[in-house]
Amino acid sequence: EKKPEERAVVYSAQPTVDSLIEMVLSSGDEFKDISFQNVIESSTGRTILPFDAGDPADAEVLAAISSALDAALSKFSEEGSPTNSEKRINEVSSYFEEEIRHHLEREPGISCDYPKTAEGRTQRSGYPDLRIVHEESGRVTYFDPKLVETGSLDSSLRSFYFSPKTETNKVLEDAHHLLVGIEHDGNTGNWKFLRWHLVDLSEFKVRLKAEFQASNRDLYQPNLMIGEGGNEPGEENR
Repeated sequence: EKKPEERAVVYSAQPTVDSLIEMVLSSGDEFKDISFQNVIESSTGRTILPFDAGDPADAEVLAAISSALDAALSKFSEEGSPTNSEKRINEVSSYFEEEIRHHLEREPGISCDYPKTAEGRTQRSGYPDLRIVHEESGRVTYFDPKLVETGSLDSSLRSFYFSPKTETNKVLEDAHHLLVGIEHDGNTGNWKFLRWHLVDLSEFKVRLKAEFQASNRDLYQPNLMIGEGGNEPGEENR
């Protein structure tokens, strides 16, 4: 069997730009209700294992995660919480990742760390955020904490992203895939974290929205420029 990093989707012919655009247009610009299970299998060669709270190993993992989440919510809702120094809720996620990881590391029979790529590099960005191991069974759980403002659990705003890339792939084992939504009150500078919602991603559905994109580096190249104007930085005050 091929290793995950050696597996790839095989096309019958090299797609052209024209055929790619035609496929996007005929799909209505969006592929809907795609099984995340299938996405993981096709892009990594690995399987998402359904979580079974009735299984002794899974029950121990669930208890450890629940304890870690309760402790993190309590700690970061206190007056003087280090999260209060952040002005954007996105910057708070790393506090929860660290706290959850440290708490799980202290649980008997459980280990937790940041997942590594196939090359053995630790990578914080991208899905998933944490890798939990039930040491007796060897079972792996990939775990992804998300912060969500209270009242927005039914929002249609995109909040989950997965980019299948061989060089940055962190899904290297058949494993459980869990995500937790942590509700906050939206009170910037004095965040309160209210409750958590744990989700099993084994039956999760995703959408692929096709778009063509570029960075500022791509846009503002000398060979594309046809004019410039204004002052150099600092000249406006002279």
